[in-house]
Amino acid sequence: MKWIDVPPIWLLLGLVVAWYQVTLFPFGLSFGGAWSDFVGGLCFGGGVLLIGLAFIEFYRHKTTALPHAFPSYLIQTGIFARTRNPVYLGDVLILIGLIFRWDAVLSLLIVPIFVWILERRFIVPEENRLRQKFGADFVRYQGKVRRWV
Repeated sequence: MKWIDVPPIWLLLGLVVAWYQVTLFPFGLSFGGAWSDFVGGLCFGGGVLLIGLAFIEFYRHKTTALPHAFPSYLIQTGIFARTRNPVYLGDVLILIGLIFRWDAVLSLLIVPIFVWILERRFIVPEENRLRQKFGADFVRYQGKVRRWV
């Protein structure tokens, strides 16, 4: 069942919760109009862009993007020179973007939970695999590039 334990499924779950929250329980709360659409669009677009840039690097270096697999290469170029986790950061931005776009104010509480899930279920185990496979190279990379931003 590892195929179901992937970040897009968790992102989808967060989006479903946000959609239901704003549809069934809006409580009259609102971010306040056009600016939230703008911020939502920027976040969503930025998230898609980050994920796209990351997948270009995965393709260029012919390594896996699957979170439970051992990569064949330690990517340190492109977007990976700025953040160690551009796909996860992109997922978070997509979630934030759609929460703003849908005006789902209370669903902002989902964001730290989603980040916690990503770190515990995916990032920490991935870092352990990278440390195991690439040793000092990964430790140096970890020292110069932050986990998120």
